[in-house]
Amino acid sequence: SKIRAGMWVQVQVRLCDMNCIPIMIRHKGDPDSGAIVLKLDRGESGCAVLSQVRDADGVQAWMHGGGAELVTDSDAETYIKRQIDRDPDLWVIEIEDPGGRYKIDGNIV
Repeated sequence: SKIRAGMWVQVQVRLCDMNCIPIMIRHKGDPDSGAIVLKLDRGESGCAVLSQVRDADGVQAWMHGGGAELVTDSDAETYIKRQIDRDPDLWVIEIEDPGGRYKIDGNIV
């Protein structure tokens, strides 16, 4: 069964807080069924932007927004703005993680 978006976000906030990883909810989406975009700020090397998707088997997975693994901050922001314009119920979560300590739940497809 699918975990509600708002609940998933709260779990991520708690996990990041426990591990001293800065996290910010940039845009609150629909608490039950909102899609999720995750911006992982990797510092000097750029940002990873991941959109929550379902894989061929219907399992939750993640896909790189903007195609590349790492993009510039301005490309990340452009992508995020476009996604919010398209889907106002979207959640946008930003995590400052230059050391790559945050572990995403699910595969990247």
